[in-house]
Amino acid sequence: MITVLALIHFALYLAMLLLMLRLILDWVDGFAPRWRPRGVVLVAAIGIRRATEPGMRLMRRIIPPLRLGGVSLDMGFLVLLLVLSLLNSVVMSLLGAALSRV
Repeated sequence: MITVLALIHFALYLAMLLLMLRLILDWVDGFAPRWRPRGVVLVAAIGIRRATEPGMRLMRRIIPPLRLGGVSLDMGFLVLLLVLSLLNSVVMSLLGAALSRV
């Protein structure tokens, strides 16, 4: 049980880390639209986008981006990050309870 909870915690933490890296990539893309990654950065960027796109696509379907004039705010990203954080908190409390019984 403890091993399973630890693996779930690791997966949720990794998903949150990938979302933060996706946020940085999107910001760089927004502030420097002519910048194109090359080499190792390109491979990492493709991997990050492929890993985060299914969750982002689902959130965009449920919560469409908020349009404010010429700006579009992706609220789905915030909701996805919040859900992952809450799930991680629940798993951590379960893990703490499981460890206290040992």
